[in-house]
Amino acid sequence: MEEIRLRNFQENARSIIDAVIHSHQPILISDKGKFLVKIVPFAYSEPESWLGCMRDTGKITGDIISPAACD
Repeated sequence: MEEIRLRNFQENARSIIDAVIHSHQPILISDKGKFLVKIVPFAYSEPESWLGCMRDTGKITGDIISPAACD
């Protein structure tokens, strides 16, 4: 993981953020030997559609054609 000093980050923030986006590797920002921030690429995934989310979760037991018998 790459480490960058805070002063360098302030001067080159846009190019550093672009590098994180394209390399998919996090970068640590430090100041005076202490780690302050870890910049990581954002992982966005489209949520799956709710349609069909219950597919193959049910089970048919018994006769589904005949009407239910009422006693």
